[in-house]
Formats: sequence, structure tokens, C-alpha cells
Amino acid sequence: MATRVLLTVDTELVWRHHAAGHDWRENFARSYNAAGVGIPYQLELLGRHDLKACFFVDPMPAAVHGLDPVRRMVDPILAAGQEVQLHLHPFWAHLEKAEQSRRTDELTAYDYEAQLELICRARDLLVAAGVPDPIAFRSGSYAANADTARALAELGFRYDSSHNGSHHPEPSALPLPPEMVAPVEIAPGLIELPVSQIGGADGLRHLQICAVSFPEMRAALVAARTASQPVVTIVSHSFELATRNGLAVNRVVRRRFDRLCVFLDRAREILPTANFATLPDVSLASYAAPFPGSQQRRLRRMAGQAWGNLRYERFAARAAERRRAHVG
Repeated sequence: MATRVLLTVDTELVWRHHAAGHDWRENFARSYNAAGVGIPYQLELLGRHDLKACFFVDPMPAAVHGLDPVRRMVDPILAAGQEVQLHLHPFWAHLEKAEQSRRTDELTAYDYEAQLELICRARDLLVAAGVPDPIAFRSGSYAANADTARALAELGFRYDSSHNGSHHPEPSALPLPPEMVAPVEIAPGLIELPVSQIGGADGLRHLQICAVSFPEMRAALVAARTASQPVVTIVSHSFELATRNGLAVNRVVRRRFDRLCVFLDRAREILPTANFATLPDVSLASYAAPFPGSQQRRLRRMAGQAWGNLRYERFAARAAERRRAHVG
């Protein structure tokens, strides 16, 4: 059986842009279509290579700004034939009440009843924006615990993908071992599909586009296929291929995404991309361990990351910010 690849993209209006005083339209420009390599770019590339992806969209900005920004997020994704599932950052609920929100206010700060209410409301907002009833969930910052799993099961969700071993036990606080990467039933009827990990001397590192190099991702995918693992879950964000201010392309990270799409296109027979709605029943009896890391690949990634931060975050991002301020 082929090893299915879940390409997941957390899609949201970003807290840091709100905290900087930007209105939702500026936040949208920097978060959703950051520097021209946001969701429209990613959708075009996925379409060119005929790849499937899941976009976990946070609809909670609607609590403050209405449904317009959420519809603008989901409409292009659905039009491209891609999947939308539910993401949730609860700080928007505080902003709705004109309360001071802290970025550290994660879903795990709430008890079961409050989590149930927040998830139910977020689901209803997403559906109101035109999305089919979601069956999969990922908490913002991977912040989930046993109460989250219980609430999701109560609401009829089929999948959760919040367990991230490299962020365990805080904020990713589901009662699972950090090294758990295999599908597992975490609550009655609810299957946890953990974010995939690589291991190494520096501990676990999750398979996120901005966190690992393309050679590390490729090696992890090949290892998963060799071990007949049923699913590999990769994470990205709507804004991830750009600098943190959302105004300049981070060419190091964009190249990783581009190369990953080319690789998955060529390897589709053994590593087909999938989405949650059409995911076949996955084996819950399979064993999976974090993919073995390589010291050589790790050192190369660290060197490339340092150069990219210097070249793009320090210089390109600042130059773009100055240009934006001058134009404004």
C-alpha cells in the first residue's frame, strides 16, 4: 500500500500583524498573500503538479471583522479544488469582547466546556463562509489536550492533527508520547494523525517547510515509504514562504516548497498526496518512529537557515518595510 502524504497549510490572519496595528486588509495581504508567495502562489503550484493539500483555515477573525476576510481566504482554495478544514486561534474571541488578548492564550488554557464552545463556534463560522462541514481539526500552535480530543469527538470530527512531538508537552499537550507519529484513536471515533518528525542529536524536529530542508523532507518521505508507514503529515503556513513581516520572499523556504512539489509529482505512484475527506481507512495497528535524521543534512540546513535569515529577514524584509512606509 502506498504511503499517503498529507500536505497541510495552516491559513490565518496573523497575531503579530494585528498587534502591530494593521487593519485586517493589511493583515490579509501579509498573511494570506504574503509577498506574492502566499496561498494563491501555493495553489497555482499545487495545481501545476496535480497535488492535493489540506488548508486548515482559522475562521475566528470573523468574530471581529465579519465573514468577509474568511470568505476571501476559503473561496480561492475551494475554487482550486483543494480542501478546507478547521483551524482555531482563540485570541480573536478576546478581541471581540474588547479584552486584552495575550498571544500565549492558547486553546489549552480553556476547560472542556469552553473548548467545546469555541470549536463549535469556529466550525459554524467556517461553514457560514461556504465550507463543507469540516471533519478534521488542528489547533493553533498545536495547543491541544485531552479536553480538546473529547470536544472534537463530541462534535463528530473524524481527525485531529494537533499532536506535535517537538512541541510536547507545551503547548502540544495531548496524552501521547512525543515520538508518536503513527495514526492512533485518541478519543472514541477520533483519529489522531500526528505531525511527522525527524530525530537526531538535537531531539525531534517536525516536518515543516520552514523547519527542515528539502533533503531532510525527501529522506523522511523515502524512509516512510520503505517502512510502509500509512501517512506522513507535513506542515506549512499561508505566510511561510515569505519573511516574517510578509513583505519579501524568503527564497530559501520558497525553494524548499517548490522542490517538494516537483518531488511529490514524480513520486506520486508510491507517495500520493491525499486530503482528509478522501483519506482511506488508515491502519491503527502500525508502528512508526520518527524518521532518522542525518548530522550532515542537519548541519547543511542550519548553515542555509542562517544565511537565509541574514539575507532575507535582516535585509530584504527591512528594505521592503521601508519601501512600504515610503509609499504609504
